[in-house]
Amino acid sequence: MKKNKKPSKKPKPLNNYVKFSGMAFQMGATIGLGAWGGTKLDEMFNPDSQIFTIVLSLLSIGIAMFMVIRQVINMQNDK
Repeated sequence: MKKNKKPSKKPKPLNNYVKFSGMAFQMGATIGLGAWGGTKLDEMFNPDSQIFTIVLSLLSIGIAMFMVIRQVINMQNDK
């Protein structure tokens, strides 16, 4: 008896390009939003210092990296 095998889907190069481009925009938006939020908090609570800008920028970089790593792992699992 023959087993029906599912044909393996090969990722299209254009499809991967779109996925990685989307990740770059998502990463930029996350970091930009964190920096903007930190600037606004510094303006409201502590105009002499930039501590909120620094902390939220670094936090948003960490969050963006986490999201990218998670998406890459999911892409590897889909293959």
